[in-house]
Amino acid sequence: MRHAQYTAESIELAIFLALSGGLMDAYSYLMRDQVFANAQTGNLLLLGVHVASGNFSYISHYAMPVIAFALGIAFIHFISLYWVSSRVSWHTIAVAIEIALLLGVGCIPAGQSLLANSLTSLACGIQVQAFRRLHGFPFATTMCIGNLRAGMQELISYISTSDPNVLEGIFLHYGTIACFVAGAIVGSKLVPLFGIHTIWGCCALLSVGLIILLVDTRQRIENKRKKHEAEKRSLAHE
Repeated sequence: MRHAQYTAESIELAIFLALSGGLMDAYSYLMRDQVFANAQTGNLLLLGVHVASGNFSYISHYAMPVIAFALGIAFIHFISLYWVSSRVSWHTIAVAIEIALLLGVGCIPAGQSLLANSLTSLACGIQVQAFRRLHGFPFATTMCIGNLRAGMQELISYISTSDPNVLEGIFLHYGTIACFVAGAIVGSKLVPLFGIHTIWGCCALLSVGLIILLVDTRQRIENKRKKHEAEKRSLAHE
């Protein structure tokens, strides 16, 4: 399998992002009043069900995470448009902000789930917008429906055409789903042990992703410096 052109699209990073995405959703559902941090379709569905039943007190319960998710997308997209630093990528900033938000979520008491879920969904919106491709393939690390659709399409294409190039997409999309589910399993096991602090497991996973991005940035800067020095030496010899 070929290497990703950008570290933000690499398998190494995607593994930790998907694990974190699954753990995040399991945490918000099991620990924070059965609200989905990532699956906003589920929140909108439950919002509609409660409105239809006349339970209007639940509107903010499900609507605020959806709004926070949208704000996370808007915020990090704005950052990506105007970020100009060559020393730190905006993807790195996105992960750092996520970690800070989720560290805060782990400090919020169990009785304040609306705030906790809103901050978690804000972090999720940042992640889903910042990391949208894996080896050039569209994908998501915080939800599965898009990966499932793409993976099934590629599977049928491979059965129909036997094109070996399609195999990479199948592996990447279903591998991401497997990591997401694994993260959800880990999260469900950790909640009884660590309670509201379980979300810090996402911080640990994202910290590994942050290190991957920082190491890549350092290597790119070093390679650029070496290339510049080589060009200077070449010009000096002429």
